[in-house]
Amino acid sequence: MKKYIILLSLVMGGTSLLLAQEERIKVVFDVTSDDTAVHGSTIRHVQYMSEEYPDSKFEVVMYSGAYDMVNKNKSTVADELEKLAKKDNVAFVVCKATIDRHNMTDSDLIPGVTTVPNGIYEIFRKQKEGWGYIKEGK
Repeated sequence: MKKYIILLSLVMGGTSLLLAQEERIKVVFDVTSDDTAVHGSTIRHVQYMSEEYPDSKFEVVMYSGAYDMVNKNKSTVADELEKLAKKDNVAFVVCKATIDRHNMTDSDLIPGVTTVPNGIYEIFRKQKEGWGYIKEGK
């Protein structure tokens, strides 16, 4: 009898673990830092989450000091970001007001990065739609 209880516990525990990984989530990542270490950790977090939860959605919103993260001539994560941006469940957006303020144009952006009129409003809108929120920083 004891063996059956242990076996049943293992089966139930394994099933709940599988179900937890199947949960669909939506997460918006907020990046404002000019620190390249923050840019790198953001890419790692999005990479891991998009692989772990392939049926989920992830959006990285960059504004303020994070404009170099998406500048194809200055970004330290350009290759990884471009690769991730090709995934169906990952989006990278940058605040149009931020890139305008720093005299950047859409042609300066890493392929796959799009603009939104206002980064803060984009995050607010996502949260209103039920997206989870992660502030990337150190």
